Amino acid sequence: MPNAEHITQTVHRYLDLVATGSADDIAALYADDATVEDPVGGEVHIGRSAIRGFYANVENVKAKAELVTLRVAGHEAAFHFRLTLDFDGSGMVIEPIDVMVFDSEGKIASMKAYWSQADVTPV
Repeated sequence: MPNAEHITQTVHRYLDLVATGSADDIAALYADDATVEDPVGGEVHIGRSAIRGFYANVENVKAKAELVTLRVAGHEAAFHFRLTLDFDGSGMVIEPIDVMVFDSEGKIASMKAYWSQADVTPV
């Protein structure tokens, strides 16, 4: 089972990659059979290939991710972060709360992002 330090490092790596990495790099953090539900209530992406496709939608967008708070308990993490997206002059800030569950090998087994339009601010 991964320890709190490993989970914390993975969350920080995830946020760095969401801001500046490739979809392949982000997908590599996930287990082969992982799930992503972003936002909760939306489509559930199952498996690393589908997860890679999901993140490919934003891999070329200028972004900055800032961790607001992180809680690690057992093999799970919940964190609030601020994602600033820049679409060549117009942009938005999204403030989701993500919950990740990690498998015994330290890979992300599932991720759920809790946010709605109420958590999006144009900039």
